[in-house]
Amino acid sequence: MSHVDEHEGTRRDFLYYATGGAGAVAAGAAVWPLVNQMNPSADVQALSSIRVDISGVETGTQLTVKWRGKPVFIRRRTQEEIDAARAVTMDELVDPVARNDNKDATLDADDQNRTLDEAGEWLVMMGVCTHLGCVPLGDGAGDFGGWFCPCHGSHYDTSGRIRKGPAPENLPVPVAAFDGDTEIVLG
Repeated sequence: MSHVDEHEGTRRDFLYYATGGAGAVAAGAAVWPLVNQMNPSADVQALSSIRVDISGVETGTQLTVKWRGKPVFIRRRTQEEIDAARAVTMDELVDPVARNDNKDATLDADDQNRTLDEAGEWLVMMGVCTHLGCVPLGDGAGDFGGWFCPCHGSHYDTSGRIRKGPAPENLPVPVAAFDGDTEIVLG
């Protein structure tokens, strides 16, 4: 093998690697728009969190807002509703596990784990029955003074926990937090 042949192999190898590298960059440039179009659009990202003015919600009433295409119940509970919810023991509950994105998933469904504030006045939860996705009626409906789903007879207490009927789980609590005294941020 001559000295010239040795260099030819090296140049050939370089051309193979350079061509392969250029091809990889070109393929990446061609695929990137296809991958990027799968990201959520700006209008979808804007809906991932909303701000709700709660200044007009009186004690004993509730506000229903739409978030991510589903109703969310924001209830300002009376002291009687808080006392009734906190008097319930865990062995009375159908679903004693908390479904709350804000807190650790191993928490129990105790009323204090489901409320937005320590006093228990503000309850924020998804307004969708966990049986078949109906929207329960509120304002003291059902056998436990909370919410009632008339479609199949699920009864929720004043903390949104399933107490009777076919629903397998409590009404879920979304990620929510106060921003000042008159605004709640969902998401």
